[in-house]
Amino acid sequence: MKSLRPRWLAAALAFVMPCAMPAHADAGHAGAHAATPFGQPGDPAKASRTIDVAMSDDMRFTPASFAVKRGETIRFVVRNRGEAEHEMVIGTERTLREHAKEMRAMPGMDHVDPNMVRVKPGGEGELAWTFDRPGRFSVGCLVPGHYEAGMTGTIVVR
Repeated sequence: MKSLRPRWLAAALAFVMPCAMPAHADAGHAGAHAATPFGQPGDPAKASRTIDVAMSDDMRFTPASFAVKRGETIRFVVRNRGEAEHEMVIGTERTLREHAKEMRAMPGMDHVDPNMVRVKPGGEGELAWTFDRPGRFSVGCLVPGHYEAGMTGTIVVR
C-alpha cells in the first residue's frame, strides 16, 4: 500500500506557503519591486551618474553619505574590499532596522531585491535606483551583525 504522506505534505505546503508569504513581504522583499517611500528600481543605462562605494570588514561604507537630486537615477558600483560577504540595501531607517532583525532571526535567508546588492569578498556588484521622493533615507548591510556594528549610511534626496 502506498503512503499518503508525500501527497499530504505537498498539499499542506501548497496551502501554507502562500499564507506565510505576506508576513515576509511586509518586511520589504515583495514590496521592493514597486515604488517605495525611498524611490524605485532604476535603469542603469539611464543613470545620471555613477557612485563608487567600498565596503570593508571594519563595517563601513565609503562614502557613508550621499547627496542626490530628486528624480535622479544613480548607478552604484559596490566593491567589497573585505574578507566577509557584505551587502548594500537601500531603505528607510525603520525598514532596514526591521529587516536586520529578520535577518538575525533567519541568518541563512537568501534575499534578492532591486534595492540591494550582495557582494562576495573581493567582488563587485551594481545597483541602480531612481530617487523620486525627497527625504533622508538609509543604506545598510543586513548580513547578521553588520548593521548593528555600524555598517550604515545616509542618502539625502533634495
